[in-house]
Amino acid sequence: MILSALLTSVGINLALCFLFFTLYSILRKQPGNINVYAPRLVAEEKAQQRGRFNLESLLPTVSWVKKAWQPSEDELLSIVGFDAVVFMRILTFSLKVFSVAGVLGVFILLPINFVGTQLNEDSVDLQNKSLDSFSISNVNDGSNRLWIHFCAAYVFTGVVCYLLYYEYNYISSKRIAYFYSSRPQPHQFTILVRAIPIPSGSTCSETVESFFIENHPSTYLSHSVVRRTSKLQGLISDAEKLYRRLAQLKLKNHTSQRFGRDGFLGIFGHKVDLLDHYEKKLEDVEHNVRLEQASLAGKEVSAAFVSFKSQLGAAVALHIQQGINPTEWITERAPEPHDVHWPFFSSSYLKRWICTLLVFAACAALTILFLIPVVIVQSLTNLEQLETWFPFLEGILSLTVVSQVITGYLPSLILSTFLSFVPPIMIIFSSMQGYISHSQIEKSACIKVLWFTIWNIFFANVLSGTALYQVSVFLEPQKIPSVLAEAVPAQASFFIAYVVTSGWTSLSSSELFRSIPLLCNFFKRVFSGKDDDEFEVPSIPYHRDIPKIIFFGLLGITYFFLSPLILPFLLVYYCMGYIIYRNQLLNVYAPKYEAGGRFWPIVHDSTIFSLVLMHIIAIGIFGLKKLPLASSLIIPLPILTLLFHEYCQKRFLPIFKAYPNECLVKKDKEDLNDPTITEFYEKLAIAYKDPALSMQYPRSTDGHNSPLLHSA
Repeated sequence: MILSALLTSVGINLALCFLFFTLYSILRKQPGNINVYAPRLVAEEKAQQRGRFNLESLLPTVSWVKKAWQPSEDELLSIVGFDAVVFMRILTFSLKVFSVAGVLGVFILLPINFVGTQLNEDSVDLQNKSLDSFSISNVNDGSNRLWIHFCAAYVFTGVVCYLLYYEYNYISSKRIAYFYSSRPQPHQFTILVRAIPIPSGSTCSETVESFFIENHPSTYLSHSVVRRTSKLQGLISDAEKLYRRLAQLKLKNHTSQRFGRDGFLGIFGHKVDLLDHYEKKLEDVEHNVRLEQASLAGKEVSAAFVSFKSQLGAAVALHIQQGINPTEWITERAPEPHDVHWPFFSSSYLKRWICTLLVFAACAALTILFLIPVVIVQSLTNLEQLETWFPFLEGILSLTVVSQVITGYLPSLILSTFLSFVPPIMIIFSSMQGYISHSQIEKSACIKVLWFTIWNIFFANVLSGTALYQVSVFLEPQKIPSVLAEAVPAQASFFIAYVVTSGWTSLSSSELFRSIPLLCNFFKRVFSGKDDDEFEVPSIPYHRDIPKIIFFGLLGITYFFLSPLILPFLLVYYCMGYIIYRNQLLNVYAPKYEAGGRFWPIVHDSTIFSLVLMHIIAIGIFGLKKLPLASSLIIPLPILTLLFHEYCQKRFLPIFKAYPNECLVKKDKEDLNDPTITEFYEKLAIAYKDPALSMQYPRSTDGHNSPLLHSA
């Protein structure tokens, strides 16, 4: 790719970013959009859904930037929770890393690369120069200037490891402090027990109670047996939607607004009195809910949430094998009550193991299938290959503007579009594995999306057209550094365009402007006649956003000394992300669970992987550049990095897996002095009761005043 093609891509995306920022600053002030741009504030009654229109609201402003910047970290912690603070620390960590990388890369390495003559480009016009002129490929073979790249690799690795250690230490200490400052929570006193062996003639509830009274007599408090309620959850969801629609219809004064069509979006179907129509549907759904609740009273799954009188008692029961047979009485940490994923609750160890294998196979199939858009993208970056495949496009492709758009903008746009479908698919895959909480599902999906992205966006693009057809090279590990050293620098221009398109534009359009929720809100109001009151406060999709932040970090670390031209574009992305995500956390997203910062170890592991990958490529690149001594002296660097990683794993990771005994004992002593602890124990006994089994609706519609039956 030539420089002018990159500038074309940057220009298009800058224009789009400016457009979305401008539209956001205007539309966020419009009364009808407040449930799109500030649903969290509306739910907390800190903002009103209706207001008067005025001309001033049509003027774009940047006041939201100042409001997003102002809150301190402690204020952010009290407002959005610990996980959101850790998410912002990921961004600040990335900013620190690439600020240092930017100084070293742009002001030291980039000029050295540019003044090289290895590529012998004839063009003196800067715009027509290949981007390879700014990469290490342009440095002459055997040049002593390559030692500067060698030193930069060591310095940069040291800086990243120092920042990783600092962040790991800071977040782990914050995690302990947050634990001490929090009030007693049900999940801290509770464990989940699966694969309960139920004797003939006994129930699951009786078996659990007798077992824990006998084996944990001083600490056992209560238990709640799990029942499978996926069908009931669906019925209740339908009933809730109908109840909200009825409540809205009753608030309308005009009789004509009560009539509409009962089909899709209120456009199709028969014209009916919506009040009577929804009343009848709600009656049927409520009747089915009562029947399902009654039938589930005796249907028990061989699993139960078991609560204890102290956190230490729960920890002891969690970490000690309960029965002689290790496949029975399997214990695991209980999530927060509202974090429990009830619909897909599997208690069988064998079923979960089989589901894990099936999900692994499905992920592999999806990875292979995703190679199709990768091949399309690679053909677009190579105009000669595209002309060979489609000769009739030769005239169009000869136009300068068309060729620049196709090579500079279109490939990354296509790849970003296909990649947007991956996070929701991975959520589905993770939910099939039998995880008991939404936080576990999201963490698992986060890891899946991350490695899918690394393989399909980085390795598949890097190796396509070269080593992808030389699979045998991976059977000879000694050749991997040289293969990567040849292939990775050649794709620098594509990844710069990818950062601009998938980073800048995606942040401004999908995240800040919220184009899809805005369109949905518009169609709901125009076609279905629903009021603005009906909306759901979203939670931040960690499984979508964290992998993207980490992947851009991998690109920055990998190309730090290969093609430092990518670093300024990454810095712009992280600066935009810092402001935009703070704004969204304060106004849009509400935490659905608290995972205790458990996403940070994923970031740490991925950063170490990126560093080691950079070292492997450095070994190969110095070998190709005929500097064997530098190639040999780089070898200790990945070894030292992995030793550092092992130390961090021993030092900090256990704190993220479980709180230490010292902390539990201290917290238990504090809880004993809490005058509300007795009341907490009473609530703990029913905290893990499936809400679907006792759901009630305070209906006040004509002739129907009785709530749903309470059934346990």
